[in-house]
Amino acid sequence: MILINKILENKDQIIEALKKRNLDVQEKVDYLYDKEITRKNTQRNLEENRAKLNLLTKNKDIENGKITKEQIRIDEALIKILEEEIFNVLITLPNIPHEDVEFGKGYENNKIILEKKFEYKTGNLTHWEFAEKKGIIDFDLGTKLAQRGFPVYIGKGARFQRALINFCLDEAGKYGFIEHEVPILVNKDTVYGTGQFPDKEDMMYHVQKDDLYLVPTAEVPLTNMFRDKTFDENQLPILVTGYTPCFRREAGNYGKETKGLNRLHQFDKIELVCITTQEDGYNRLEIMKDYIQGLLEKLRLTYRVLKLCGGDMGFGAAKAYDIETYCPIQDKWVEVVTVTNFDTFQANRLNCKYKNGKNKKLVHTLNGTGLALPRIVATIFETYQHNGEVEVPEILKNYTGFDFI
Repeated sequence: MILINKILENKDQIIEALKKRNLDVQEKVDYLYDKEITRKNTQRNLEENRAKLNLLTKNKDIENGKITKEQIRIDEALIKILEEEIFNVLITLPNIPHEDVEFGKGYENNKIILEKKFEYKTGNLTHWEFAEKKGIIDFDLGTKLAQRGFPVYIGKGARFQRALINFCLDEAGKYGFIEHEVPILVNKDTVYGTGQFPDKEDMMYHVQKDDLYLVPTAEVPLTNMFRDKTFDENQLPILVTGYTPCFRREAGNYGKETKGLNRLHQFDKIELVCITTQEDGYNRLEIMKDYIQGLLEKLRLTYRVLKLCGGDMGFGAAKAYDIETYCPIQDKWVEVVTVTNFDTFQANRLNCKYKNGKNKKLVHTLNGTGLALPRIVATIFETYQHNGEVEVPEILKNYTGFDFI
């Protein structure tokens, strides 16, 4: 959430910066500015009346004391109303893009900053055709058990998925990320803390009876572990990771873009989260991006890195990169990673700070996908396929216990 003081101090700059997201927020920002000025003036009156009441009480001026008490009651009620009005609009504003982020309406305006190719002879079956032919992923059975977008992994398909999970977690551990096993059901405070509520409320599965949400990503519980925490500066950065199944209602209509493993309602993902200082945040973003690229290098998958424009960034992002891998049979690039610095946007919601000298400052929160597994499986099945088999990438063979599918 944007700090209200930033709107007071830099109203016009915020309006201009959010145009990078292809948004006109003039009306909302003006509204917030006026409401906060009114709240501050009312707060000042409240404090003056409280001081006045103390003096009247001391002088035993009962009549004027009653009048002042009533004014205090009115001011307190007004402040509560104003704070609620400010909050309800403030939470609808996305984060302010970093100065390095460029204007853009969507995907087509993202900038490719790196492309790395690995050459392989490949077959002619899409990943879903290969998986169905070999009986290692059953999409129809998943539809029978739940609905479309919930595949069932079988035999070597299940073991291959588990191998990827263990590989990603082991690599994260070597780098210094501390592994956590976290709940996959979380409460409303938790989805609010990382910005899924209210922005992505309709994309989450909601268990209404218990008022809990199935996690759209492990980022949500991992980041919220640090809610209402204050750290010494020398404790940062904190690096954590976790594997969870992820649940999203956004699979969309049936077609090429959602075929096979391209887009699912349930999928496995390893998430990387970093809590760090404001001074380290954007440098840490580059470090995390480079680390995740290293995973794709070890898997020897063709990939490219895109710097996202304002219009294609997530609601809470200040600066972000997507990494895509290439599926040669489909002849398409698929997003497998997003790595993001949220600046102080999430930290303001989370009330997560660090001590900087005599002051307390909001942390920077970052997260990155390390990795999203269905599309990695899809890319491997289409890249390493030849002579009716898929060769397991060398780095995974000790995890799978077999060399070919």
